[in-house]
Amino acid sequence: MSFPRLQPGKQFDAEPESTRHKGLRKGVYVVPSLFTALNILAGFYSLMATMSGFRLLGIGGAQIQDAKLRFDYAAIAIGWAFLCDMLDGRIARMTKSTTQIGIQLDSLADIVSFGLAPAVLVYAWGYGTALQDWTNTRQLAWFLSFMYVICGGFRLARFNVQASRPRPLAEGTQKVDKKSFVGLPIPVAGCLIAAIVHFSPLPIKYAPRHAELLAVLMMVLVALLSGLMVSTLRFTSFKSIGVGRRNARLVIGMIALAGLIYLYSQWVLLILVVAYVVHGLLSRVLSSLGRRPAENDALEIREV
Repeated sequence: MSFPRLQPGKQFDAEPESTRHKGLRKGVYVVPSLFTALNILAGFYSLMATMSGFRLLGIGGAQIQDAKLRFDYAAIAIGWAFLCDMLDGRIARMTKSTTQIGIQLDSLADIVSFGLAPAVLVYAWGYGTALQDWTNTRQLAWFLSFMYVICGGFRLARFNVQASRPRPLAEGTQKVDKKSFVGLPIPVAGCLIAAIVHFSPLPIKYAPRHAELLAVLMMVLVALLSGLMVSTLRFTSFKSIGVGRRNARLVIGMIALAGLIYLYSQWVLLILVVAYVVHGLLSRVLSSLGRRPAENDALEIREV
């Protein structure tokens, strides 16, 4: 029986290099899915906290403050879900580990964390309890929350189709725009609801003034967000920021933003989400105004 001879100064490698690279590659694919799982966990926790707060509202009395904390925890959990949603996509793109299973799993996580969780939260914290004495209003409130989830699901389905669409080969066809989203992203819609609840976690029913008016305004907001998600308005994706180059100013800006969120989370988070939504609406208005002169010139040229 003969044994392989080792050359002088060369150690025996028990594991081939290709096997190590293969195992490392598999580990890279697991990391985005881990953040997606954390996204689902945060959404599930938000639902459980909302249900707990809704039960405490039914008890009333001294339990109102505990219910306030539960709703605040539910809103914060949606914020953590948004952070995990950002990280899993960014890591998948940076490591080139994007898969079709990951895209579908990410959409399932989003429908839980930014569809079901905000819809149940705004119902229990807001108009579902504040307008319970109004005739047939609770049914309308339930329907609005349901339509929010449906519109969010349609928004995610459209995004998956656009993400998996092959590159068009025919000349003159419009390519998929990766710098912007078509329709308001459902994470932003869910985070806007969560930011409002985090800003004022006390249920609207116990607001010191104009509780019913605030509840009606929240119903209008949910209807508006539902319409924006299925609209054709374009919102900036920010996917190209910080990719492919080192930007010290970006890093410093992110650190400063994180510090502001830590110190003044109620104000900063609400301002950021509202600014993003308003920016998308204003961009559409400005682009429409910019096209009108060009269209008028084209009509004059045709008439001549």
